Amino acid sequence: MQNLNDIELAQRAQQGDMEAIGALYDRHQLRIYRYVRARIYDTQLAHDLTGDIFLRMVTHIQTYQPTGAPFTAWLYRIAHNYLVNHVQKEHGLKIVPIHQADHLSHTAVNPVAVVEQQMQLETIMAALDQMETLPREVLTLRFLVGLSLQEVAEMLDKSVAAVKSIQHRGLKTMKAFMQ
Repeated sequence: MQNLNDIELAQRAQQGDMEAIGALYDRHQLRIYRYVRARIYDTQLAHDLTGDIFLRMVTHIQTYQPTGAPFTAWLYRIAHNYLVNHVQKEHGLKIVPIHQADHLSHTAVNPVAVVEQQMQLETIMAALDQMETLPREVLTLRFLVGLSLQEVAEMLDKSVAAVKSIQHRGLKTMKAFMQ
């Protein structure tokens, strides 16, 4: 299954191949989780929502049609729509207080570094929350999820040049917020 591309896996999943569904999950779970976690400050809720997103992928896999855009664009669209609906229902979520951060466990090698990293992340998230939707989406997909310019462009139905421009303006805005 590892040798198959996403479209081949999706086609097998449409035929009921559970191994293909598992392979799609394994291949994309971490990136989708990062995308969700960049928007949802509660780690456990982010894990739950990521599971819900993949459940939607499975229930809607029959509607997937290769269009030339990567499978990930379809999957991120599911994630985006699900998160928008979730946040609208919940009327927004708060930043988790630093003392509740789950990764500040006894296994942390350097607790001071972990706290500093969490504080920096909270500052970045607060700055992202103040930005307009499109630049926030581009910066989240590029730097928190790790997508390429091409992948972001395909997902947002924009040209690569437009994504670069939005990214540049977003980074300038982010810099201003963080100063």
